[in-house]
Amino acid sequence: MFEGADKSGETLAAQPDGDQRKSSGLTGAIDWRLAARTGGALVPSGPRTSRQSAEQAVEELAAASLRAEGPVREVSGLLDDRPVPAARIVDRRGWIEAAADSMAALTGTEPDGSARGRLTGKPAGVQAGAMLAFLSTAILGQYDPFTRGGTLLLVAPNIVAVERILGVSPSDFRFWVCLHEVTHRVQFSSAPWLGDYMKANVDILGEVGEESATDMLSRLVEELRERRRGGGSDDPANRGIVGLLRATQAPAQREALDRMLMLGTLLEGHADHVMDAVGPAVVPTVEQIRAAFDKRRTRPTNPLQRLLRALLGVDAKVAQYVRGKAFVDHVVGRVGMAQFNAIWTDADTLPKPEEIEDGDRWIARVLG
Repeated sequence: MFEGADKSGETLAAQPDGDQRKSSGLTGAIDWRLAARTGGALVPSGPRTSRQSAEQAVEELAAASLRAEGPVREVSGLLDDRPVPAARIVDRRGWIEAAADSMAALTGTEPDGSARGRLTGKPAGVQAGAMLAFLSTAILGQYDPFTRGGTLLLVAPNIVAVERILGVSPSDFRFWVCLHEVTHRVQFSSAPWLGDYMKANVDILGEVGEESATDMLSRLVEELRERRRGGGSDDPANRGIVGLLRATQAPAQREALDRMLMLGTLLEGHADHVMDAVGPAVVPTVEQIRAAFDKRRTRPTNPLQRLLRALLGVDAKVAQYVRGKAFVDHVVGRVGMAQFNAIWTDADTLPKPEEIEDGDRWIARVLG
């Protein structure tokens, strides 16, 4: 019943700004239009619900996304003078289409992957579409800073499915999810340099280096040997496919990936901190929701799901939430939110990998 549901504000035309696109080594590598079509064809339907219930969920999410702005700004202390935009409420296919457009904008790629006449765009587009189809069943919401004005997406069928599984108050859970996603909007609107920082690192990741395939292969083989010996990184975010990717990368690309991982850890951890810090006065059942949600994150899945989670880095993403929230909780507890917000000043004030595990080191370096 959620299929085709899409409610958006007039200011949220989710189209990339072509004038701001940059060319990178990824140009022409993926046909993102084909990826969107493939993902839309493969995605399973959402939970069964009546039309009235679906419309009610869409309307409640749209209202909650606007209502969340006040508590987020109050708790985070992050302010901007931009008008509060309405969220775009989508089904799974709608999220796939938006994600494909966003990836095309982020990588500086033409949506059809054919700007330079490469033939590699079609097979890669099919593979990307299959990946988006899997991810579209798990995403609750997302803030996309790479569209005009930014776009806040909420995936209604997934939110309804999770609230049913958790057995929590639908109204409280929907508002709780909005708090997290609105925090991301406020992060990017208060620190507009973050978007350029992400694009710069993605450009580095997409550059075609001068290293030979033999050099990359030798690093990969060494990584696999280290894992068989029981070694390798202790960082959960560097295990699985992410760790293997790092093993094949040249130093500059590995450093760019590390910067992206640290930024993601900060953004997700900060959003988790804010959504819980609003407290029961705003979300009466917040403690029950957090306990049930964390239990669901760590719940074992079937073998196929575990494999897909590992390949797509979903487990690494979960680790980002946990580690990032622990970092933010510690630093805010030590110095308060006002001083913590120095973290949004520029790239130099972002936490380094060793500081994510030890917030006192970030405090000493940035706050003195």
